[in-house]
Amino acid sequence: MALVQVTNVVPMDNPTSFTNPFTFEITFESIQDLEEDLEWKLIYVGSAEDSRYDQLLVEVAVGPVPAGVSKFVLHANPPNPQLIPQNDVVGVTVILLCCSYRGREFVRVGYYVNNELPDRTNEDSSHLTGGGDLDLTDIDLKYVVRTILADKPRVRLFFFF
Repeated sequence: MALVQVTNVVPMDNPTSFTNPFTFEITFESIQDLEEDLEWKLIYVGSAEDSRYDQLLVEVAVGPVPAGVSKFVLHANPPNPQLIPQNDVVGVTVILLCCSYRGREFVRVGYYVNNELPDRTNEDSSHLTGGGDLDLTDIDLKYVVRTILADKPRVRLFFFF
């Protein structure tokens, strides 16, 4: 049995604007006091074809960790759209919530994220600056809706404790 088990992860403020921060409520249980902090990080996958577009959104240490159930809220800035290929800003991508202890990752929770354009059939298209054919440079990203598919996480466990 692992020393730490992540028991719940709740994406908050979901759905929201692409430009809003990510917020997660994370609950975990430790079977004993930990000597060192847990290291948490959130990674935004900018392109499925090339990991060099991945962005580390936040990295935090949580501790001291007593035996029992602990809960905290993780806040992360949104990804920098300038570091994402233009064709990958809108559509489906992935975020990865990873936790490490003593430099070794022991859990990774992945979520699909859908970044959608607003309904263009709506009369109010003032957030589109170009009109006519859609060009992502013509979109104010605060109007792109980011939805984390919270009910379908992909969890990977690494056993080393």
